[in-house]
Amino acid sequence: MHLYLSYFFALFIGISLGLTGGGGSILTVPVLVYAAKIEPVTATAYSLFIVGFTSLAGALVYLKKGLVNLRMAFIFALPSLLTVWLIRKFLIHNLPDVLWQNSLFILGKDWFLMLFFAVVMAVAAYKMINDDAVEVSSPTTETKHLKVFLSGIGVGILSGLVGAGGGFLIVPALVFLMRLPMYKAVATSLVVIALNSLIGFTGDMLSFTGINWTFLLPFAGIATVGVFLGIYLNRFINQHKLKIGFGYFVLLMAAVVFFGEI
Repeated sequence: MHLYLSYFFALFIGISLGLTGGGGSILTVPVLVYAAKIEPVTATAYSLFIVGFTSLAGALVYLKKGLVNLRMAFIFALPSLLTVWLIRKFLIHNLPDVLWQNSLFILGKDWFLMLFFAVVMAVAAYKMINDDAVEVSSPTTETKHLKVFLSGIGVGILSGLVGAGGGFLIVPALVFLMRLPMYKAVATSLVVIALNSLIGFTGDMLSFTGINWTFLLPFAGIATVGVFLGIYLNRFINQHKLKIGFGYFVLLMAAVVFFGEI
């Protein structure tokens, strides 16, 4: 039952990824943990593969349409690629099961990761709901490059710790720092997400061998079908209303994760 429920959600994740240009990836870890009953650290690794695989499929569609700015994608991806790989290879699997404890409280690794993920989901939801509230500035070249570099590291940390694509950070950076039009920023962000996620997953492959490919490959395949369906449906849906509605849904999911862990 858990398996079929997981595959149903895989299709939904893919559709939302195709519709929102990256937002759907934020749902992957909760689905793997609560529907597929996979422990959180392994779920973040699986999420990197699923998000990377599906984002790559979507990026190829947009690349064929000429909407991807590869130069901007690689400029943004360079600082984040190294960050996510180092975290997955040397940090995440070496964290102790108990991060901190005293006579009254125990801070476990899995509990910390899920609560941190709930916070990330809440921030992502806020960005989706209030994306018009971002003030456009005109940074100097030096400031712009520094902000792009720091944004790349931030996305790498996010992807490395919780297996999220970080599209809610990448798209605003591409729009307001790199001056890409919104539709090109969404397309280009999928390239960055795919590179970050798949490189991060290679760090996991070098750290442990217990990957359940018989579950992971069908899940990623179904999610990829959902991506293509989402890209097709994209032309019929008001993007602004979609992002706001999806933002509230992600906020609800963040609350479910938070209260499910405390």
